[in-house]
Amino acid sequence: MTALPLRRRRLLAALAAGAFVPLAARAAVSPQALVGPIADYKLYVIENVRKLVADVRVFVAAVKAGDAEKARKLYAPTRTSYEKIEPVAELFSDMDSAIDSRADDHEKAEKDPGFGGFHRIEYALWVEKSTKSVGKTADQLLADVLELQKRLSALTFPPEKVVGGAAVLMEEVAATKISGEENRYSHTDLWDFQANFEGAYKIVELLRPLVAQENKAFMDKTDANFKTVFDTLKKYRTADGGFETYAKLAERDRKLLAGRVNTLAEDLSKLRGMLGLN
Repeated sequence: MTALPLRRRRLLAALAAGAFVPLAARAAVSPQALVGPIADYKLYVIENVRKLVADVRVFVAAVKAGDAEKARKLYAPTRTSYEKIEPVAELFSDMDSAIDSRADDHEKAEKDPGFGGFHRIEYALWVEKSTKSVGKTADQLLADVLELQKRLSALTFPPEKVVGGAAVLMEEVAATKISGEENRYSHTDLWDFQANFEGAYKIVELLRPLVAQENKAFMDKTDANFKTVFDTLKKYRTADGGFETYAKLAERDRKLLAGRVNTLAEDLSKLRGMLGLN
């Protein structure tokens, strides 16, 4: 039986611990005040999932054509739209598992027939160095991304889950992603980190007017921590707008990122309380 991915287990644990409770439990900010920012966030998600679908179509076409070199170039940028919307994409555990599970989420690891999605194709491209074994996997990835688009379009975005999901995502980056476990074959983790931070920061930006009313000093501190992680990643940008392999990230920078991202996770957890979402 396939285990739930680690990030899904963390999100469920947060829910069980009461991290996300009904908005009416505490009204530091009125529900009406949150309608606009959450509607804008849904537009952001819909735009990104639309781009994800378009990019996955091109990526899948390269895989099915047997063009491994092109598929390797497309792999990291194709994933970024998914990584930006993880706080809500992960709410659909079956979709998250199908699209983005790791080998160790499956009993037989890379050899498990249930291991699919991006990382099974990543394994084929960088370890097997062939696309022969993943034609059907690529077709299924596209089908799953289209299903995710359908579900997100119909989803009502609860504010407590948007803000809470961003906090849990930052915890996941610091606790597991920083080790390089996610893109362990391609070492394209810096692309994912940039997208994760951009997605989390988008939530903060949309809520900024409400948060600043509650605590401007907190907002300034959170902005400074986001700037630190963005500046750290900027050091590893390549001339074409991409990133160096994660293997080139200095140990000092890994520790710095882990520390700052942990702080961001704490910041975003406090943000829930400021908005009356605890």
